[in-house]
Amino acid sequence: MSFVTWDIFCRVVDNFGDIGVCWRLARQLVAEHRFNVRLWVNDLETFARISPAVEATLDRQALDGIDIYRWRERFSDIVPGDVVIEAFGCELPANFKRAMAEKSKAPAWINLEYLSAESWVSGTHGLPSPHGALIKYFFFPGFVTETGGLLRERDLLDKRKRFQAEPVLQAAFWQSLGIAMPQPNELRVSLFCYENPALPALLQQWSRGTTPVTCLVPKGTATKALEEFFAAPICESAQIFTAGKLTLHLMPFLEHERYDQLLWACDLNFVRGEDSFVRAQWAARPFVWHIYPQNDNAHRIKLDAFLALFCSHMPAASADALRSFWRGWNGDGLAPTAWGEWLESRASIASQASHWVEALPRQADLATALVNFTSDLLKYRVST
Repeated sequence: MSFVTWDIFCRVVDNFGDIGVCWRLARQLVAEHRFNVRLWVNDLETFARISPAVEATLDRQALDGIDIYRWRERFSDIVPGDVVIEAFGCELPANFKRAMAEKSKAPAWINLEYLSAESWVSGTHGLPSPHGALIKYFFFPGFVTETGGLLRERDLLDKRKRFQAEPVLQAAFWQSLGIAMPQPNELRVSLFCYENPALPALLQQWSRGTTPVTCLVPKGTATKALEEFFAAPICESAQIFTAGKLTLHLMPFLEHERYDQLLWACDLNFVRGEDSFVRAQWAARPFVWHIYPQNDNAHRIKLDAFLALFCSHMPAASADALRSFWRGWNGDGLAPTAWGEWLESRASIASQASHWVEALPRQADLATALVNFTSDLLKYRVST
């Protein structure tokens, strides 16, 4: 089915997760399934931060076999592809939807939804929504077989296992960042979060603890809180800050492959949004999720739904420590004992992270599930 063309629409709101998911999906559809893919993105500047090969000034370019277009408000007339992905309810251009309806065979139109562990997702995944002559289908990523699965390249787990088993590969990675290899008694942490009022308390607990913590932070993440804690300006020339047992390295944003390696190489990963959240799970390392905050606190329901799933087979004390830390990080505020309690449960949490990632591949990956779902739709339409 290599002749099939996919259109993926991505509207970057205020973070990297939307474009991160769409870019990974587009690359996998081309590399593993040999489809023709056009990726429409409204914000190429943000895109370029996670993929430096992207030229933010161009309206059209090709990268990794994908045609990348700037999505302008005045959308040009173009023939829609066979499959149209409307990522995260981004709302397709009106003239593009009209062109979809005018095709002799309507495209398979998919609303790719946000990831959630909530129980209602299984019953909603794959449902149709008529739009005049068109039908849009809701497609939900998820953690159980009744959903669309998670993004995962075919060789991802093998690459991760090889990296984590070979100190030479890890040493080369740290050397490429200009950072020394971890010491035996050190905890190495990657920190990627939104602005978070709980961050100063965590930095304080790290600096006053007995365990040396080396924290790696991409530039632009929680800058104000870091400046206030270290009482120093965060600028391009400032790379390393220290306070007690805490050493903090500022680093540039990494392209996807190297960010995966960072997650594989660290002992603990703080992640945010959706894309890094999924990649942290594939790393088989302990992680802490900063879910995208919503005004009506709907994000807390999603957070608790995932915690219920993830913690279901953990020892009670470890599950309590993990839940308390995650909830504190996501709005409750970190208690003075939060970090110590997490450290006490570290071995159990690490074990669960490893068991969790081994169970997830039992379901099809998201790209393959989308290919199977849309193939059935296209075959049906051709036969009628």
